[in-house]
Order: sequence, then structure tokens, then C-alpha cells
Amino acid sequence: MLTRALLLSLAVSLANGVWACELCAIYNADSAASGSGKGFSFAVSEQYIPYGTVQLNGRQLPPSILDQTFVNTSMTHFVPTWSFSKMFSVSLSVPVVHKEFKFLQLTGTGILTESGQETGLGDISLIGRCRVFQAREGMAAITVNLLAGVKFPTGDAEKLNEEVELTRELDAIYGVGHQHSVSGVHLSDLALGSGSYDGVFGLTVNSRWQRLFCNAQFQYYLRTPGEAGYEFGNEWMISGGPGVYLFVHEAFTLSLQTLATYDTSDTDTLLGRPNRNTGMTAIYLGPQLYLTLGERFSANAGVDLPISIDNNGLQNVPDYRIHAGVSFRF
Repeated sequence: MLTRALLLSLAVSLANGVWACELCAIYNADSAASGSGKGFSFAVSEQYIPYGTVQLNGRQLPPSILDQTFVNTSMTHFVPTWSFSKMFSVSLSVPVVHKEFKFLQLTGTGILTESGQETGLGDISLIGRCRVFQAREGMAAITVNLLAGVKFPTGDAEKLNEEVELTRELDAIYGVGHQHSVSGVHLSDLALGSGSYDGVFGLTVNSRWQRLFCNAQFQYYLRTPGEAGYEFGNEWMISGGPGVYLFVHEAFTLSLQTLATYDTSDTDTLLGRPNRNTGMTAIYLGPQLYLTLGERFSANAGVDLPISIDNNGLQNVPDYRIHAGVSFRF
């Protein structure tokens, strides 16, 4: 029974993601059904990210009026999952996004300060999972999963329309080569959706030996042209790290993991040319806690602290990332 508890906990702790992104929410949802065959599960994942640090080409700026600008982003994913068997499942990720912000904006009449909030449905994703390899011997186990799907343009992309139209206006006034951005927060940062159909691909490798475990997760987002001529850059996310089971019992398990994350995104495209104030490469490190209760319920929580953030142009970058999730198999 303890071996069974360890295997279930392994599936939970390594399936849970560190971002409230499409595949990470799917990892959390899949964990509820990892120890079962055919059936339904439901998961909720939450992530909070404050973007309050202003950087220019990877360097933090000295104190200035730009320190008053920010974007605080909260993303809640609701993920129903149907497992056809232990090998195959399909999930629907439905995000609700809330953003509070304050930023400076160059217009045709001067520089304006704008603040407010945006709340609404984000981009819904449909993701399939296939277990391509699994092996177990004694207290050791390894599992490999492939994930693939599509993200639909269900989120409000009106802010992207505004950025495109404002860029056209400023191009006519100052010229195409002029640097229009006067703030690290941009209209594209406030959009609830991308306005595009995007490909979502992932690979997970999960391993365990006695009370120790280690995992790796690979995610790739293939972006396509979206709303009004705006296209987000493609993105790679890689995470992984070692962990240990602190408590193992037939009724529950509790584990702790040190998780490193590498996240890199290409420059966005605006009106057919690179948006010089987008794209970054970041490295995070932080602790993650995982809990299972019986064979149906799992939960996770953690924090990601930035070790290095190298951004293009003028941007507000994350101060930290807090995330948590719960899942239940019916």
C-alpha cells in the first residue's frame, strides 16, 4: 500500500505545473486521474504575478516616475478532464484573467497616465495527453507523457487593437523608427487574449526512487498572426528539479521539491515588424509543496523567485510568481 501511495504521489507532484498556463493547468488536472483508468476529474489552478520591476535591456532602471507603473496579473484555470484510459486523456482549460495596472502612454497629444483593471475570459485550450512510456521496478518508476493541442482566441484582444491603431497614429506623427514606448507596461500586456489560434505542445519525464523523485517538463507555444496584425512571439518553457517525500502514509503523502524554471519568449510582431519592447529570457527557482489525500484529491502550492531576467527594450518584469492548485477525481 505504501508503494501505491508513493506512485500516486509521484504522479501528482510531477504532474502539477508551476505556471497557470495552458499545459501547467493540464498537468494539475491530469494528476487527479494519474492513478486511475477511465473517468472524470476536475482541477482549479491559480497564479498571481506582480510586474513591478522596470528594466531596460535586462538592467533595472534607477528610481524614477516609471516605478509607479505596474501590472498585477491573476489567472485562474478551470480544467475538466476525461481519461479514456491510463494512456490517453483530453482536457479543456478555461482561464479567467484579472489584471490591475497603471502605465504611461504616448499619444498624439502628449503623455497620458492610465490606470484601471481588466477582467474576463482568457484563451481556452483543448489539450490531449498520451503516455508513451512507463516502467516500474520495486521502489523505482519512470513515466513519459506527450501533450498537444490548440489554444483558441476566446479572450478579449481589444487592447491589441488599441496598440496597433495607436502605433499607426504615432508612426504618422513621429515616423516608423521612433521609439513610441515611454513605459515598461504596454497595451499588449493588458490584453486578456492573444486573438490567435496557437499550437500547444509538451513533454513530461517523471522519475522516482524510494523517497526521492525528479522531473522535467518541456512546453512550446507556436504563435500565429492574431488580432489586427499583432502576433505574440513563440515561447519555450522548461522546468524540473529534485524532490523528496516528507511524509508517506496510506491516507496521505506530502512532498517538497526544488524547482528550476527556464522561460524564453521571442519578440512579438507588430504591423509586420518586431516589437522591440517584447520578448525575454528568465530563470526562476523556488520551493513547491505537494499533498495527496487518498487516491482522489491532490493539491500543490509554490513560489518562483527570479534568478535572472534578460528582457528586450523597456519592460516591467515579474517580481515573483505565486501559484497553487487543487484537483479531484470523481
